[in-house]
Amino acid sequence: MTIAASKIRAGLLIALLHALPIAALVIGPQTRDWVFFAIVYPFSAIGVGVALHRYFAHRAFKTSREFQFALALMAASAFGDPIRFAGKHRLHHRFVDTDKDVHTPLKGMWHCWIGSLLESAYTEDETRKQARDLLRYPELRWLNRHPLVPGLVLATIAYLIGGISMVGIGVCLGPVILMHQSSAVNYLCHKYGYRRYDIRDSSTNNFLVAILTFGEGWHNNHHRNPRSAKAGETWWEIDVFYYVIALFSKLGLVWNVRGAR
Repeated sequence: MTIAASKIRAGLLIALLHALPIAALVIGPQTRDWVFFAIVYPFSAIGVGVALHRYFAHRAFKTSREFQFALALMAASAFGDPIRFAGKHRLHHRFVDTDKDVHTPLKGMWHCWIGSLLESAYTEDETRKQARDLLRYPELRWLNRHPLVPGLVLATIAYLIGGISMVGIGVCLGPVILMHQSSAVNYLCHKYGYRRYDIRDSSTNNFLVAILTFGEGWHNNHHRNPRSAKAGETWWEIDVFYYVIALFSKLGLVWNVRGAR
């Protein structure tokens, strides 16, 4: 796929994900639409914060191949691709707050928030090279080639149950919220907040963003210790995603959790 075609596809997907929830709200969603959302959204959120970020990108814990695929499917429910995300995010950490950083606020709010989703600063070969540890799994390579399929299957199920309003609220609203949560971390947590660690980038800890993103807003902590599963470092730095990882550990689904206390 050419860069232009990839940019057009990403733009259409982002536009559609925003348009369908708006259309559903105009039409008038049903209670069952919100019930479907309440069921799906937590798994999608875990798929983005726990799976894509802390596991696939940073390998903050270990797990079985079966649960790894379950985490990948949670991410895919929000149209996330473990291989592409991991490669792109690892390059972000390598080049943080430089011209080679894909979503630094130094390039402006638009690029940091939406533009970097439309056009990556890295080629497909560059991102795949950074995610070579994931390329050995054929199921993850399949998701990399067909990142829209799981989300489209979920949308089809929602449509058969509740029509277009359930697709808009139950399937599309979650990825939209998660998209803007991640963008808020990328932008606001390099602009506003406090710094526990004086490191080479501009990352900050932002209490409000952390609460709204289930712990991802403890960004200065994260940039100091990116491989830690625990972003919140004090009792009041609430880190819901770490609590989820700790629960998975108690259940025996994950182990060797980095940063666990």
